Amino acid sequence: MTGKIKVGVIGVGALGRHHARLYLENPDVELVGIFDVMTETAEKVGAEFNIPVYKNCDELIEKCEAFSVAVPATYHHASTIPLLKKGKHVLVEKPIAASVAEAEDMVKCAKENNVVFGVGHVERFNPAMDFIKKYAENTRFIEAHRLALYPPPRPGMHRRGTEVSVVLDLMIHDIDLVLSMVNSEVERVDAVGIPVLSGTEDIVNVRIKFENGSCANMTASRVSQEPQRRFRVFQEDTYISMDYMTRKAMVLKRNKLGLARKDVELDEKNALAAELADFIDAVKASKASGKVVDPKVSGEQGLRALRVAIAIENEIRTYNDKYGFKFAPCSAAELEASDKK
Repeated sequence: MTGKIKVGVIGVGALGRHHARLYLENPDVELVGIFDVMTETAEKVGAEFNIPVYKNCDELIEKCEAFSVAVPATYHHASTIPLLKKGKHVLVEKPIAASVAEAEDMVKCAKENNVVFGVGHVERFNPAMDFIKKYAENTRFIEAHRLALYPPPRPGMHRRGTEVSVVLDLMIHDIDLVLSMVNSEVERVDAVGIPVLSGTEDIVNVRIKFENGSCANMTASRVSQEPQRRFRVFQEDTYISMDYMTRKAMVLKRNKLGLARKDVELDEKNALAAELADFIDAVKASKASGKVVDPKVSGEQGLRALRVAIAIENEIRTYNDKYGFKFAPCSAAELEASDKK
């Protein structure tokens, strides 16, 4: 196992399970073990992939040098800070945290302990972005739609992602993508949104205006009947349309003869595997150089996306309070009845 990075995974639910599975396939990783507060979940994943299961998280921490943390967002800070303080490299799932104060504390702690700290904005590794980044210059308007079905029930637990609003659950992906493409500070945010089934916003629309004149319009919903993930970019001489679900793209570019169209089949690759490999590469480079090498999505970038996301949430709630809009989430009985239909 010489030269391999000893890795542990904390939280092996819907997404953490895939972290563990993909680490097994990475030749630069020795997956030491997994931990989940839901012992039954951890044992199921351990049996599925023949991975050691640790019932004592501290024991796993002592045996690893790097971790994936894939617990609910409201527990990101509590789960990550002890790792950073012990000098462990960490990749935490998005959003970086449930509050800006928690995220700032995590970024600061990582710097103080000279460790790699990355955030799981997996869409940065989507093959669509591999293509679209080639044309990022002179971006003037971005339109993004990210629509999903309401998460299914989980016995004894909240529905996945609903511990936070759809802004932090889904829209945070597109916020990060937009910020990675527009090299400018945010000038203003206009947003509306409402809870429909859960206790926080389930559908949101926002317009972000940047100081350089660029603009992004984004919609996110987790109460849609038809899933959709589209990302469209309008530049000074080019229009690019991406469909993440079909992995198809269309480019219209102005030239001397008019408009030239190009249809693109996006290359297939596993975005999460690429994200994990990027994190491990950063850890290896940091160990070799003695200096911290940031992964593609650093803690600072995760914090920047969260600041914009929280600003969107605040704008929505201020708007709803101003007009006296009150929303009551569906009861557990109502949701159970709707699931049976």
